Amino acid sequence: ESLLNFQTMVADLTGMEVANGSLLDEATAAAEAMTLLHRVRTNKEAAGERSLFLVSDRCLPQTLDVLRSRAEPLGIDLHVGPMDAMVFEPRVYGALLQYPDERGELRDLAPFVEKAHAAGVLVAVGTDLLALALVTPPGEMGADVVFGNSQRFGVPLGYGGPHAAFFATRNVFVRHAPGRIIGVSVDAHGRTAYRMALATREQHIRREKATSNICTAQALLANM
Repeated sequence: ESLLNFQTMVADLTGMEVANGSLLDEATAAAEAMTLLHRVRTNKEAAGERSLFLVSDRCLPQTLDVLRSRAEPLGIDLHVGPMDAMVFEPRVYGALLQYPDERGELRDLAPFVEKAHAAGVLVAVGTDLLALALVTPPGEMGADVVFGNSQRFGVPLGYGGPHAAFFATRNVFVRHAPGRIIGVSVDAHGRTAYRMALATREQHIRREKATSNICTAQALLANM
């Protein structure tokens, strides 16, 4: 129930349709966004045709490092540069932006997202939950994935450990979403019941084809 509350809070603040209950940290959540967008695009098109991923140079440095590490073995070409200079050539399948960016700047992303979607490019946005209590959420600007970490919502800083990441996306991509998703069901006595709605089937049956590792320890941080 607590994880469902976490998911609901994240979905509300990001303006997205569905959110998950546990991911490791913001940088690996960015990598999950990059691979999710690649999966949903290459289901319809040959992988080689759509293999270029554009990343804003205003993303956090640790995010860029993890993206580079994850992209190489998957055959994804990464291009890091200014948002305004991004060109949606046919090989581009997705773009990743930071909002607010690493300099603290907030920009209206709606025109960029609209232009990207017109070119068949999906958009992921790294963001800050506390900022979203005040500013327009990326979901309302058309983002396809919104991610970040939840440290600023009350987990004390200690020993540099990762703080529970969040990952929100559209309902149409839910079967590709990493981590666990808690759903509301009904038990044999007709009472409300909370259960793991997706991770059980997706992660355990698919095994080596699973979309991500389930970060059990991060569920505790999500609860906190």
